[in-house]
Amino acid sequence: MTPATETMEPPTVSTGAAAKIKNVGVVGCGLMGRGIAQVAAQTGYKVRVHEQSEDIFKKGLGAITKSLAKGVERGKLDEETKTKALANISYAGSMADFADCDIMIEAVTENIEVKKAIFKELDGICKPECIFASNTSSIPISDMAVVTGRRDKFVGTHFFNPVPIMKLVEIVRSIDTSEETFQTALDFGKALGKITVGAKDTPGFIVNVLLVPYLIDAVHQLEIGLASAEDIDSAMVNGCGHPMGPLTLLDFVGLDTTLYIADIMFAEFKSPHYSAPPLLRRLVNAGYNGKKAGRGIYDYSSK
Repeated sequence: MTPATETMEPPTVSTGAAAKIKNVGVVGCGLMGRGIAQVAAQTGYKVRVHEQSEDIFKKGLGAITKSLAKGVERGKLDEETKTKALANISYAGSMADFADCDIMIEAVTENIEVKKAIFKELDGICKPECIFASNTSSIPISDMAVVTGRRDKFVGTHFFNPVPIMKLVEIVRSIDTSEETFQTALDFGKALGKITVGAKDTPGFIVNVLLVPYLIDAVHQLEIGLASAEDIDSAMVNGCGHPMGPLTLLDFVGLDTTLYIADIMFAEFKSPHYSAPPLLRRLVNAGYNGKKAGRGIYDYSSK
């Protein structure tokens, strides 16, 4: 969930267990879904993307086109790679269009009921050997797999934003995930040019279980008047060598997203490390969700 300043590089060609994957389905063409679709298409996979309407899909495709064009401008991609990647992406007008996909990646809103409904529908459409994967950043994989008849073929594939730039993918294995499915997902992530790590199926996985307490503690320190937001961020950037301070990072990630994840982890672990400070909750209730909303810890409305 961390933004990056790295440059885009072309992914590698599929090898190993992931070679059996030819067709990739993606549900959701928002920030994460379109990023996943882009890197898969760049690698050479045929990618079908479903959204609530074709207009929303076209908006996402426009963002992919812009992203690829920037890669060409910076010399990280050539024009041929851009053209081929775009040709590999098509619109799935209905879930039925995913019938022959080898892996289905869900990248919709972080709402378990919405995700479960999607997987339950796909379970009756996709071929039996198709792997199901969720891009969730906090919801236990087993809680979604339970609505399907393929718990052994269900994993978490937690990509990080922005997907074309960030190297990491957390591959999350539930108690039912088979060794073959887990290994295929690891190899698939590597085929996309990512660094893959295996994670236990607990809320937050590896990164968020460590990152979220850091972010919410920064809000707590701001709330009690330890220092100004600017000085807290400056201290961590210049004192610890972080690329950005915790409060700036929080605005990039989204205050609402962080609060949602924190609440899930607090409910699971009952640890004060994950207890969101009142200031964070008040800001979210007011709609100040970060940079995407024009205001969070900082005000972006004039920029």
